[in-house]
Formats: sequence, structure tokens, C-alpha cells
Amino acid sequence: MVKYRHRVLALLFLLSIITYIDRVCISVAGPEMQKDLDISPERWGWVVGVFAISYAAFEIPSGAMGDRIGPRKVLTRIVIWWSVFTSLTGAVSNYFLLLLTRFMFGAGEAGAYPNTASSISRWFPVVERARAQGLVWMASRVGGALSPLMVIPIQVRWGWRGSFYAFGVLGIIWAVIWYWWYRDAPREKPGVREQEIEEIEAGQGTAGRTPHSLPWRHALGQGNFWAIVVMYHTYCWGSYFYLSWLHTFLVKGRGFTPEELQAWSPLPFVFGGLANLLGGITSDYLIPRVGLKWGRRAVGASGLAFSAVCMLGTAMTANKLASVLLLSLAYAGSDFMLPVAWAVCLDVGRKYAGAMTGAMNMSGQIGSFLSSVIFGYLVKYFGTYNAVLYPMAGMLILSSALWFKIDARRQLAPETADQAAHV
Repeated sequence: MVKYRHRVLALLFLLSIITYIDRVCISVAGPEMQKDLDISPERWGWVVGVFAISYAAFEIPSGAMGDRIGPRKVLTRIVIWWSVFTSLTGAVSNYFLLLLTRFMFGAGEAGAYPNTASSISRWFPVVERARAQGLVWMASRVGGALSPLMVIPIQVRWGWRGSFYAFGVLGIIWAVIWYWWYRDAPREKPGVREQEIEEIEAGQGTAGRTPHSLPWRHALGQGNFWAIVVMYHTYCWGSYFYLSWLHTFLVKGRGFTPEELQAWSPLPFVFGGLANLLGGITSDYLIPRVGLKWGRRAVGASGLAFSAVCMLGTAMTANKLASVLLLSLAYAGSDFMLPVAWAVCLDVGRKYAGAMTGAMNMSGQIGSFLSSVIFGYLVKYFGTYNAVLYPMAGMLILSSALWFKIDARRQLAPETADQAAHV
């Protein structure tokens, strides 16, 4: 019999696919949009960056809201909002309207993954969380891989605008199903067997059972908190490239044709999806053998170090196939780490999982914004798309080193809400 928590995970898996189809759509359509709307590289950096900064600004409020009122209502609102602005992206007529639309898209989508994590914290015991997160992030890479396969044919037939109109519908359908079927706690869902409820609750302590607000004063005083958020900030300097600049890099930096782009640009997302699954499985396998601290840390540090090496290798070759292969391996390395980063937030955040993942992802999206904007100016100043690869590699090395400051055993805040002062 399929357990109910696995059905929850199946819905979250579909959500993650839709999320990244919508996100990567603009990267795939980027070369045509830049040509049609006469957008230079440095201005394009602002287009892809403005999403990240609005996404960052609303991460903590959306994640904390999920902790208080539950991901059922919050995710429904989030998905409907971003689906509307996905479709509206196809209607823009100039650069400034595009900036505004992408800002609103980012504000709406903020909190999607923190609330996904909050749902996992409510429905999964600790020893299954990294695998669950790995599958969710694997799904995002499935979405990234599907995006060019779907966008390019639509562009050829109806232009780049048609792809945004079409993809907005997918999220609306998902939101209706989610609100109708999902419940915020296993005990609220009819049909869940008592044996499964006990299995979940025994493996999660008090995490996820009741809504709480994070005691920020206590959390901000912990080095563990800052190591996690800075680690994710530096990681996003490398990862956001694949959502914002990859397809432009392959076309303008390596000379890919539309046919080559359709054939090869999904490869990094295929590698990333497999690495997400492997990273989650590896961490959950290591925990009973080396403990929670090193079961998370070893996966995170090694994946990011490998990613940095492959990113440097990309800068040293002009060969098309070698470039896309090395970029794929770099994405695989950082994605090997990704489910562990989100699992650590559940480990240390417990019932504050939404707020902790929101804080981590906010920090990451600030890195995404800075990298997107700075990369455009680097291309303009140095006259080469290789210029963006070196700062990414440096940030990935720093991110790897920060894992040695992260201890998944140390809880973010006292387990009982009245043990800490709230601010």
C-alpha cells in the first residue's frame, strides 16, 4: 500500500517540475526576447536579477506564514499568483514592463520551496527528509530539462510570448488539486492509518505538529544560522546561472544553434536531477553510520568543491561539447549538495522549518540577484562570457568551506516556544 506521505511527495514533485518550467522558460526564451525587445547584456542581467531580489524579499514572510497557517493555504496562494504573472510575461511590450512583471512573478513565487520544506517536515520523519528533499529538487531539474524541449517548439510556432501564456495554466490546475486534497497534518487527513501517523510523529519529535513563530533574537545569535545562510548565498552565485544565463551563454558564448540548444541545454538539468536524488540518498545512508553532523556535512562540502573544479574547467575550453559537459558536471556537484542544505534547515529548524528555509533561501536569492546583474556588466567590460565563470567558481569554493562550520545537530531555537523571547 502506498503511504499517504508518498502521495504528498508526489504532489510536491509535480509542483517542483512546474516551478522550474516557469523559471527556466525565460532563460530559454532569453535570446529571442533580447532581440525582440532590444535588451543589452547588462540590461538583461537586471531582467533575470529582479526576479531574484523580489523572491528574496518575500522568502521569510512566506515561509513564516506557512509555519503559522500551514502550507495548504500558502502554497495555493503562491502558485496562483506566480501562474498569473507567468502568463503576463508574454504580454509585455517593453523593457520596463518586463522588469515590473518579473518582479511581481518573483514576489509571488517566494516561499514555494520553504513551504514545500514545511510540508515535508510535517509529513516525514528525520531519516527520510533528505531523500524527500532530493526528489523535490530532482523534479525541479526535470522541469529545467523539459523547459527547452517545450519552449523552443512553441517559439518556432507561436513566438516566445506563446510559451509564457501556455505555462501559466499548469500552475492553476495544480493549485486547485492541492487545496482540495492536501491537509497540513497527517491527523487531519482522512484515510491515513494510525500506524503511519505514529511512524511520522515518532521520527520528528514535536516538529511540524503545531504552528509557531521563530524566536529570531535567539536564532540570529547562533553561528550555525549564519553559516547556513552564507553557505547558501555563495552557492546561489553558481546555481542561478543555469536559470538566468545558461542559454544565453551557450548561444552567445559558445555559438550554439537553436537545434544544438534544444539538444544539449537540457543536459545540465538531467545531471542535476540525478545528483539531487543521489545526494539525498547518500546523506540518509551516512547518518546512521557517521552521525547527523557528518552525514550532512560530507555531502555538502564535497559536492560544492567538485562543482567549483568543473566550473573552472568550463572557462578553460572553447569546445561546445566539452563546455556543456563540464557545466553539467558542475551543476551535478552543486545539486548533490542541494537536498542536504534543505534537510539541514529541517534538522536545525524543526517546527520553525518554514522560517529557517525562508531565511536560507532569501540569502541565496540575494546572491542570485547580485550574480545576475554583475555577470551582465562583466560580459560588457571584458567582452567575453567566460568572465562570469571565475567568480562563480570562487563562490562555490567558499560555499564548500562553510559546510565545515555547519552542525545539523544544533537546533536553531529551544523546542518549547516559551523558552525563548520572540521579537
